Amino acid sequence: MTYEYKPSGVCSRAIAFDVDENDIITSVHFTGGCSGNTQGICALVKGMKREDAIEKLSGIRCGFKSTSCPDQLAKALSQVAH
Repeated sequence: MTYEYKPSGVCSRAIAFDVDENDIITSVHFTGGCSGNTQGICALVKGMKREDAIEKLSGIRCGFKSTSCPDQLAKALSQVAH
């Protein structure tokens, strides 16, 4: 199923992602943000269990910001009810 999330406090403007019936992340796409970093995040979490990605990405900060694109992805994934 495809989900969309509007991140806050980061450069990216939107996150779209798919989670299958087994709670596996099948795709992630960031709109905006640092292209290389967001592409890397997408490649790393593809095929990962949703809960594992949340655990690994939660709390990551970007410079002096209180959040980051990975942290925002964790927040988005946390909102999926499975």
